[in-house]
Amino acid sequence: MGKKSRVKTQKSGSGASAVVSPKEMMNLVSELLQKCSSAAPSAGKEWEEYIQIRALVEKIRKKQKGMSVVFEGSREDYFSDLMCWAQYSGASCDSFTVANFGKEGYGLRATREIKAEELFLWIPRKMLMTVESAQNSVLGPLYSQDRILQAMGNVTLALHLLCERAIPSSPWQPYIRTLPQDYDTPLYYQQDEVRHLLGTQAVQDVLSQYKNTARQYAYFYKLIQTHPAASKLPLKDSFTFDDYRWAVSSVMTRQNQIPTEDGSRVTLALIPLWDMCNHTSGLITTGYNLEDDRCECVIFQCWQSGDNNADDFVIHNGFFFQDNAHDRVKIKLGISKSERLYAMKAEVLARAGIPASSIFALHCNEPPISAQLLAFLRVFCMTEEELKDYLLGERAINKIFTLGNSEFPVSWENEIKLWTFLETRAALLLKTYKTTSEEDRSMLEKPDLSLHSRVAIQLRLAEKQILEKASASGRAKRLHFQKKLEEGAPLPRYEESDIALLENADSDAKLPIILRKLEEVEEGQEIQVDEHSGLLNGGKAVYGTDISPPVEANEDSGPVQEEAKENVSKEVHSTLDSVKRSNDERPHW
Repeated sequence: MGKKSRVKTQKSGSGASAVVSPKEMMNLVSELLQKCSSAAPSAGKEWEEYIQIRALVEKIRKKQKGMSVVFEGSREDYFSDLMCWAQYSGASCDSFTVANFGKEGYGLRATREIKAEELFLWIPRKMLMTVESAQNSVLGPLYSQDRILQAMGNVTLALHLLCERAIPSSPWQPYIRTLPQDYDTPLYYQQDEVRHLLGTQAVQDVLSQYKNTARQYAYFYKLIQTHPAASKLPLKDSFTFDDYRWAVSSVMTRQNQIPTEDGSRVTLALIPLWDMCNHTSGLITTGYNLEDDRCECVIFQCWQSGDNNADDFVIHNGFFFQDNAHDRVKIKLGISKSERLYAMKAEVLARAGIPASSIFALHCNEPPISAQLLAFLRVFCMTEEELKDYLLGERAINKIFTLGNSEFPVSWENEIKLWTFLETRAALLLKTYKTTSEEDRSMLEKPDLSLHSRVAIQLRLAEKQILEKASASGRAKRLHFQKKLEEGAPLPRYEESDIALLENADSDAKLPIILRKLEEVEEGQEIQVDEHSGLLNGGKAVYGTDISPPVEANEDSGPVQEEAKENVSKEVHSTLDSVKRSNDERPHW
């Protein structure tokens, strides 16, 4: 198939775009940049700010109507060129073909049986679009002089993609032509569709992402028009908000990390063909072979020719991941510094490697809380006598290891308190939503519901279901431990030999807290929003309840710093001096 020509065409509507003077456009863009760079709005005013920013963006989009450059035809027209280019470039193309999987989009379909643990796909570096290739491209001169590009690889990739799209002779044209013309990321949502997310944990990320993208567009529009190093960029005559939104969405749904050519660090990359295959349950693993300088994919399960399960090879372009086992709702919990027992509780938590204030998660499966959250809640609900026992009691240091172990309660009363707290907290969080789960389910049954509205409501419902399960689990646990207390059941006793059990157990709930990191600071499993760019980092944009708003840091957030630890320790020692003197039977520590 020959190459299609590029034409300037309307994105929507008909008729020629209005003539806009460069000065008028620059004034609008400057106004947008000023609005997006202003101080963060006060709590509760984020939606109002979003509406104001969106109004400016829509005014700019209206002025730019018809100016975006797109390809003729559909993606499907260019897949044969993609496969020919891949084969010519040294990629593997004999095990699959590009196929349409209906509502799941385009993906790779096996054309032969692929055996388990077989290397079935490899992509050489020269096919990849990377931050390194951007530096060696027409974008290079601007990259070398702009600190924003140097600091933000995802933004560099987005502009690199736009520049290469505008150059007919670009070696990446066969790949770029096959990318979707639009996406289902929140940047494409209508205002009423975004409104469905109000009250969810995702809404703050969505609003921030839109604001950040608008700010980036305004900044780079002015830079491209005024910076000498941008004088030869193909974007100078046509750089619309819709263009940038498309590029940002292409990157956020496809970017991945690979080693640099010398292997000294990692860099961001767009990987042709690879970005058309993924599996929700870990069927495929991907690595980078530095010796052969190529990205490689290995399949873990025998794959038959023609297999196309919707849960297997799909393109993740901002869809809702139904029944995601990793869905969770994040909650911020902390010990109040004004509490009388703050110093003692903070010290016990510090010994367990847990900050006195942090972000925890409620999970969609059982148990709804992690070992870290269980340990925090146990300390949170401890009485003064229980705190003394964990600070000064017999084998107090070893007892710290049991805090996150469900088999060793502090006391029946403590368990009742913590599960009552969880039940109540989850129920209160449910009341913050403007709709009920039943209302959400009814809305999802409407046949005329837009795709974006459906995704937003599904996400909202998933959050509620997690909270409902957590509340129900809290109630069941509370009743269980109340029964234990009423029956006078003996409390399980911690034995010295249990240390080995705790360290070697498979269950997360049995691992020593001090040997594990808090789940909230794990590597990028979750979909994170970059503070400056608004781009989603680290893989596919899968809409589950993992998308949670960042919590603004305050004096209580984060781990206990060294100085704070020292002060807390002094206060604990002072508080407990009298306890030591009056309780000679207990060993000093």
